[in-house]
Amino acid sequence: MIDWLQEDLPPHFPKTQNAQQEPNGLLAAGGLLSPAWLIASYSRGIFPWFDDESPILWWSPAPRMVLKAENFHIGRTIRKLIKRNPYKITCDLAFPEVIYQCAQPREDEAGTWITQEMEEAYVRLNANGISHSVECWSQDGELVGGLYGIQINGAFFGESMFSRANNASKLVFAYFAQFLFDSGVKMIDCQMYSDHMAQFGALEVSRNEFESKLKSAVKDPLPLQFPTFLTL
Repeated sequence: MIDWLQEDLPPHFPKTQNAQQEPNGLLAAGGLLSPAWLIASYSRGIFPWFDDESPILWWSPAPRMVLKAENFHIGRTIRKLIKRNPYKITCDLAFPEVIYQCAQPREDEAGTWITQEMEEAYVRLNANGISHSVECWSQDGELVGGLYGIQINGAFFGESMFSRANNASKLVFAYFAQFLFDSGVKMIDCQMYSDHMAQFGALEVSRNEFESKLKSAVKDPLPLQFPTFLTL
């Protein structure tokens, strides 16, 4: 059994050690997607993930895919892409469109976990300067790739990305990750394993290691000024 979180109470979550092993990380249900609830959850390494047929479900999987500042690297292949980059990379110019594109079903998937309710919640966070988008624009001004996530002090929590052109998502992440780490961010939470993140140095770590790193990353204020254009 998992806990049901009461909407009429302040944000509160059970201990992450209580998360289920199957399905991996399921911790609780209920609550709200308000800024207060989302900030409280991400600060503890908990994130929402559900579909239109479910209540709000909260997750804390283990192991956790994490990209630490000291492990980040841009490989030779991606550096070659950067040198001939035909795109323009920007921040926070089209957050609603980025999350909308991320919500579109992939070719091998029947649906999406980014519900309308989720979209609206993260757009509110963007208006409050908490969630951020990175956009990849073609020379014709078409949005061909992007990502979005949440920044809380020295931690960035990646949520989703999309690509409508070759290598767009790789370039978006390379540019943005370099900016984050150069600005003092200590870690990027990638949630679950993916080859895409592994090529940048992300590794799976235990719950204890993740939460120790997260606690250190979020404890001190880190006000960031997100530039309109990202360069390398």
